[in-house]
Amino acid sequence: MSSEEAREPSQISDLALALGRVPTGLYVVATQANGVPVGFVASLLVQTGFDPPTLAVAVARKRPHLAALRASGRFGVSILDAQSRGLMAPFFKPHPEGRGPFDHIATATAPGGSPLLRDALAWLECEISGEHDGGGDHVVLFGQVTHGRVARPGDPAVHLRKNGLDY
Repeated sequence: MSSEEAREPSQISDLALALGRVPTGLYVVATQANGVPVGFVASLLVQTGFDPPTLAVAVARKRPHLAALRASGRFGVSILDAQSRGLMAPFFKPHPEGRGPFDHIATATAPGGSPLLRDALAWLECEISGEHDGGGDHVVLFGQVTHGRVARPGDPAVHLRKNGLDY
């Protein structure tokens, strides 16, 4: 937790408070690295095109997942809802060497090989079609959607941060 987020809301800057009101979804973005599923919780994901359907996901430069995504050339997006929101928890915990967040979660594999959370609301699989380096702390990867499915009726989870300048 950053020092800005640890402060009471009245002590967080107006800019950080305003940015925190931008709603985002909650997703698990995953790929394969050396035959092992790797993934992270993402909230900075948006559809950027219709034909072909394209998504953009922001990945922090410091995350080791960025290299895995680039190497695999594809990623799966598990879209979370109120029912599946608890599936995020293992992605925030440290794991012993050789273990990971997917070890105790029911998974599925998309047609192109991307790992998915079986109990998510819906899923999409994308082939990376490009990236944008805006010079900040995140890189934006673009992925053309190749497959997708809705598991059940419902609405995706929406997330608001107290501080729009940090997680």
